[in-house]
Amino acid sequence: MGSVVALYEALASAQDERARARVIAEAFERLEERYPNLPELATQGHLREGELRLQKDIELVRAELKETELRLQKDIELVRAELKETELRLQKEIVQVRADLTVQIEQLRGEVKTEIEQLRGDLKTEIEQLRGDLKTEIEQLRGEVRTAIERSRNSLLLWLIPLMFAQVGAIAALVKLL
Repeated sequence: MGSVVALYEALASAQDERARARVIAEAFERLEERYPNLPELATQGHLREGELRLQKDIELVRAELKETELRLQKDIELVRAELKETELRLQKEIVQVRADLTVQIEQLRGEVKTEIEQLRGDLKTEIEQLRGDLKTEIEQLRGEVRTAIERSRNSLLLWLIPLMFAQVGAIAALVKLL
């Protein structure tokens, strides 16, 4: 308060306009020395403007996040549909292989019975060998089918895991923004 009274007295006692201007300039200089950050202080208008900009940015990010989430859900559904389609196709192939094997086994049994009647002694060894070969082929086919299923499952996991991480990252980013 004393400095304001001193300023008033200095202005009142100034003899001309030039002296008054000098007193005012010195007062501003003292004010700037005392409060060096005064020009940089944010006003309520600046704060409100910044807040509105941030709210707008948050809404944009939310919209983008929702859009990304919907797109990822669609992608997941597509991958699930592809997986289901692949699974059905593999099941059909398995049924077909089983049917083919059944037909082949029945054919071999008929042939073996005919050959057994013709060459009983020598063919017993051959029959056992054929059965072993068939078991090996069946196991090999089963192994191949399992491998195909595992490849499909791994392929799906290669898509699903990054998608899930992307969703978690997006949600984490949203939570950070909030």
